[in-house]
Parts: sequence; structure tokens; C-alpha cells
Amino acid sequence: MDFLTPAVIGIGLSMDCFAVSLAIGTTTKTRLVYAAVFIACFFGAFQAGMTAIGWLAGSSVIGLISAWDHWIAFILLAIVGGKMMWEGVHGSEEEAPIDVVQLVPVIILSLATSIDALAVGVSFGVLQTAILIPAIIIGIVCFAISFAGVMLGERLEDLLGNKMEIFGGLILILIGLNILAGHLFW
Repeated sequence: MDFLTPAVIGIGLSMDCFAVSLAIGTTTKTRLVYAAVFIACFFGAFQAGMTAIGWLAGSSVIGLISAWDHWIAFILLAIVGGKMMWEGVHGSEEEAPIDVVQLVPVIILSLATSIDALAVGVSFGVLQTAILIPAIIIGIVCFAISFAGVMLGERLEDLLGNKMEIFGGLILILIGLNILAGHLFW
């Protein structure tokens, strides 16, 4: 397989990660580069890992997961997004910066944004394509896009102030609704 195909697939899979990274960047007040690397490592690793797991699992397991994956992603994103919106509305200027670089929330967001990579991995398996290089490329692309998202999110926060936290939470909820609608209606 060429390098371009998994790179383009990686860009498509990374769009949810980019939107979530933007939202995270709006709440990051300190250690911006550390937060960007932390988030990007998890998002990239989960995208690559879920692609490989999908490849290993094969098409029989995806039938079980696909019945619920959209609900799981929606609920996880709605909870995190709702919390961000709540804090954006009820927070004050004197409030300490939110530490978004916490292991459990980052793992939840990584999982929620990488469920589609599982299906992509299954398709690689069905096509009997080697998975190591495509999974690595997908992970690297996602890392780069997520890193850029956190950095750009922080810049947007500087421009727009506290309203970005509300906007970031809304983005997460809309991504969850998009995933849910995509599986239920299309």
C-alpha cells in the first residue's frame, strides 16, 4: 500500500480529534506545549491502536460493536461537552485554570474520537492489507493534527475569551450528535 492512502484516511479520521483538540486548547492556560504533546500522543496512539485492533478483530466483531459504538461516542462526548459548557457559563475570572491534561478524561476523549478507526481497521483486514505501516501513518497524522488543534484553540481563547469554553463544549456535543445521526439516519 502506498503512503498517501493511509495519510488521507488519517486526515479524515483526525477531524473529530482536531475539533476536540481545539476545545481542549481553549481551556489550557499553562504548559501549552506539554498539553498539546500529551493530547496529541493519546489521540494519535488511540487512532493507530484502534485501527490495528479493528484489523485484528475482523468483520465478525464489528457487527457487535457497531450496534452501540455511536451511542457510546455520543454519550462520552456529550458528558465532557456538557461539563465544559457548564464551567464556561458558571465559571468566574478568578477561577483557577482547568487542568485538561488529566489521564481519565483524555482516555475517554481518545476512545470516543477513535471508534471510527476501528471500522477502518476492519476494512484493512477485509482487504487483507498489512496494517503496521498504515496504522503508524494514521497515528502520526492524527498526532500532528491534534497538536495543531490544541495550539490553535489556545489562540482562539486569547481572541474570544471565556466564551470559547462554551463553544468548545458545544463542538463536542455536536460531534457526538453527528456521529449518532450518521449511524441512525445515514
